[in-house]
Amino acid sequence: MDSHYDQVMKARAGADPSATRLYFAYSTILDRAAFEEWRSQHSYDFFELPEGRLAEAVDVDLVYDFPSRWWGGRVAGLTDSAGQKVYGRLFEIRGQDWPIIQHKEGFVTSMCVERPVRVRVDGQELEATAFVTNPRRASADGPVSTRFVDALVRGAQAAGLPAAYVERLKRGE
Repeated sequence: MDSHYDQVMKARAGADPSATRLYFAYSTILDRAAFEEWRSQHSYDFFELPEGRLAEAVDVDLVYDFPSRWWGGRVAGLTDSAGQKVYGRLFEIRGQDWPIIQHKEGFVTSMCVERPVRVRVDGQELEATAFVTNPRRASADGPVSTRFVDALVRGAQAAGLPAAYVERLKRGE
């Protein structure tokens, strides 16, 4: 358990249990085995990430803009890019569980910020929340983390993202 657990649990206690949020996940949280390990390490074994639905965020693209000591190189966020798309899964998260997602995504430590994205799922266009690099911490310094790319690819494959997109991820694009 880390020092953020109490902060997350306090936020959960104050959250509206009847509220839900749409969460667009495009990164390493899609690697279920890795997520479950993280969940256990942080004492969130009671939380189950729902199945989610295949989705694509529109008019955004991946950008490797956060130098991470833990990953040993830059990791991905999203940037506005007309006509581009990023695949992922759309999850409906209960309000009381949102602080756990915020912890996993690095919001609690100010590595990331929340931003709205337009997503297409099951023939509809919806607005969801994604996590992107905090602009104050963005940098193109250093190499892209190969370990992060490997985890991104594992997650994309596990999530059933399109094969052509997985191939793009393998190239670190």
